[in-house]
Amino acid sequence: MPYKSLYHFIEQLEKAGELIRIKEYVNPDLEIAELVDRVSKSTNNKALLFENNGTSFPLLINSMGSYKRMCMALGVNTLDDITLEIENLFKKLTGPKENILDKLKLLPMLSEISSWMPKTISGKGVCQEVVMNNPDITKFPVMKCWPEDGGKFLTLPIINTKDPKTGIRNVGMYRMQVFGPKLTGMHWHKHKVSAGHFNEYKKLGVKMPVAVALGGDPVYTYAATAPLPPNVDEYMLAGFLRKKKVELVKCLTQDIYVPTDADIIIEGYVDPNDELILEGPFGDHTGYYSLADMYPKFHITCITHKKNAIYPSTIVGIPPQEDAWIGKATERIFLAPIKMTLLPEIVDMELPVEGVFHNLTIVKIKKEYAGHAQKVMNAMWGAGQMMFNKILVITDGSIDVHNYTEVAKAISENVEPQNDIYFSQGPMDVLDHSCSRFAFGGKMCVDATSKLPEETVSTANIVHELNVNLEQVKNKFSEITGINFSLVQKGISIIFIAVNKNRRNHIKELNDQLFDLNEFKNVKIIIYVEHTVDVHNITDVVWRFANNIDPKRDSYIVQSKNENRVSRIGFDGTRKSKTMDGFTREWPNIICADEQTIKNIDQKWEKLGIGTFVPSPSLNYRNQLYKGGAIALDTENR
Repeated sequence: MPYKSLYHFIEQLEKAGELIRIKEYVNPDLEIAELVDRVSKSTNNKALLFENNGTSFPLLINSMGSYKRMCMALGVNTLDDITLEIENLFKKLTGPKENILDKLKLLPMLSEISSWMPKTISGKGVCQEVVMNNPDITKFPVMKCWPEDGGKFLTLPIINTKDPKTGIRNVGMYRMQVFGPKLTGMHWHKHKVSAGHFNEYKKLGVKMPVAVALGGDPVYTYAATAPLPPNVDEYMLAGFLRKKKVELVKCLTQDIYVPTDADIIIEGYVDPNDELILEGPFGDHTGYYSLADMYPKFHITCITHKKNAIYPSTIVGIPPQEDAWIGKATERIFLAPIKMTLLPEIVDMELPVEGVFHNLTIVKIKKEYAGHAQKVMNAMWGAGQMMFNKILVITDGSIDVHNYTEVAKAISENVEPQNDIYFSQGPMDVLDHSCSRFAFGGKMCVDATSKLPEETVSTANIVHELNVNLEQVKNKFSEITGINFSLVQKGISIIFIAVNKNRRNHIKELNDQLFDLNEFKNVKIIIYVEHTVDVHNITDVVWRFANNIDPKRDSYIVQSKNENRVSRIGFDGTRKSKTMDGFTREWPNIICADEQTIKNIDQKWEKLGIGTFVPSPSLNYRNQLYKGGAIALDTENR
């Protein structure tokens, strides 16, 4: 169902009991983010409309921050409805056509497909009802989300650019730091299509027109985040999802077209002859700050908006946040194209929220031959934005990839580390702080499929009854501050250990020592994290481990000594520093609200009308903060 406007979506959320209007003043500078962080992680997780934020524009946030609201935004009952629809569409279009009647049956479908294509209209759109005489982006409730952020950021901008040679449009989403009434940064990563457009304008030496849309049908926001191949129009995807073509209108000062029903349009240009501007830091979706770097300037030439416009925003940080559900939609929607065009052996896929999109992917395949998992590994790492994947786990059989205990059990039973874990290296997400070199690092594939005779090397049996005396181990190794054996109790040979790292090569040495102990002879996998992390909170352990590891650099395999023993492996998920690890890049801090902001929201809670008091999630993480600001100091001591 297409939404006529963002306010139409708000009305539907309210009718469904999924929205809370907040009439008490809440400051967009840190306070809104702190309140949203509490709500998004609570049992009363709702969309929030801040009607009193110090500006004349209400602020909508967390509108897609649950499975139900994500489905509402896309107009479906379940996200798998979209997967099934895409599969059926592919089958009808690519199936055999034996006669003219079979071909004629496609005509209604082709007509339907054409109805999804974006359409340009003449005149003005409702997004241009009001034209700011003197454009000033600070008139909107632009948020500063976290205390170490470099400033205020637009976090849900739908950024429209076009290739100067072909005219082909790209719609993406990149944060925008506000530097003044008519100036922002344009944070497009070097791997993104818009960055490619910018490079083409730079070669030509001409200014690059850019238009930023805010609001409108929430499908536009989702489409801007979708990992579509280059040259595939995001507004076509939006038309497919909403079952109605997107109508576009030309900007007033730039040769760019934007959705006519958007709430706000910010027009401007990027001049490739400008000096770059220092942008950031920014509390990012990894749960860590992305650090300051040089990015292009965006000069605002015009701002228009509809009457009674709504300003949409979001926050990202320690998961789960709203972006987790946007990622879940991508997981389900793009499963079908991957299966139909690239890897038909894929049965299902899961992107755990703790893996923050690119760090961890779990795939289930229909395995048919030896080496099948490796074939899938190579194809996935070469496919679009899957090139950023760090850890790929491949399963088969009856494993439910959405059940992490089942996946862990498959790893425990089917993986012989020295033979079934594969390491590579290649391009990584710009936000991956663990790489020794910027945006280039190690990758790991864990083949947790059941093994065929050709793939079996060790004849050892996997023993699940482990006899480890926790206190005895902690007494022997004083640097160990916590051990979690909970998976062992479920027959899964994986343990988690918290370590107060205090010397060079500490984790590797400790790993060798532990695996040399008789008590650990049947332990297959150890995951190490820092001493401040609660190893009994597996969600946090996986989040910290997946962020902090470069698999090729930080994995330590202990080879099997004979065919009756399996190999073992340890993973160093601690932070890396120059002092302890020879790591020369800056290491970011994790994201937490400051004490004053937490206190402010505590005091306002009763007036906000949002139910039972929820303490700040940051209280669970402030003891994990490193010394320093957005950049951690080069020390392991807090």
